[in-house]
Amino acid sequence: LNLFIFAMLLLVMGDNFLLMFVGWEGVGLCSYLLIGFWYQNDDFASAGKKAFITNRIGDFSFVVGLFLLYWSLGEHATMNFVELEHAITAHPELVGGVGGIVVTAVCLLFFGGATGKSAQIPLFVWLPDAMAGPTPVSALIHAATMVTSGIYMICRLNYLFVMAPIAMAAIATVGALTAFVAATIAVTQNDIKKVLAYSTVSQLGFMFLGVGVGGFVAGFFHVITHA
Repeated sequence: LNLFIFAMLLLVMGDNFLLMFVGWEGVGLCSYLLIGFWYQNDDFASAGKKAFITNRIGDFSFVVGLFLLYWSLGEHATMNFVELEHAITAHPELVGGVGGIVVTAVCLLFFGGATGKSAQIPLFVWLPDAMAGPTPVSALIHAATMVTSGIYMICRLNYLFVMAPIAMAAIATVGALTAFVAATIAVTQNDIKKVLAYSTVSQLGFMFLGVGVGGFVAGFFHVITHA
């Protein structure tokens, strides 16, 4: 639990991409260790493995997006969020300007990372099984804090995402679909922890819909109300 809180604070408080990514992976590790906590039970162990693999797919997308962004900035290359904002605001042509191919690709790749961490279609399959771990900690990690880090990342990089209308449309569409599909699945569940899990996926969909239509404040406000 302490390791998780350390990683989550690092994710939120890091002033550059590298520190944020260390926290991003740290919470993923805690999640994996928690889900497979009762490792003698094969179902729980495989649920942990499922979460681990699904999140690695998202993280690969995130890292590729990070490399692409860093490479495209040329001599203005920086990992620091504030410096990055200044560089992109001053030289939007570095990432191809508004609606450019580079900025759209970067935003979609970042959203791929958020899809894994924040359980959106198609990478939402791990979260319902994530409730295999001890309940109180599982609720903290998988229903309140870690799963919203994708939303946090998009809000933190809002100046980049508003330059990519195609990516924003994709985020809003996936969010709306996830909100509807997950809530529909939740209706048919008997296990209360599964209901909680699908409900969480659905609420995360609403948050993505909010940030996808440019309502960053509204999207993040729902993060706080849901937590």
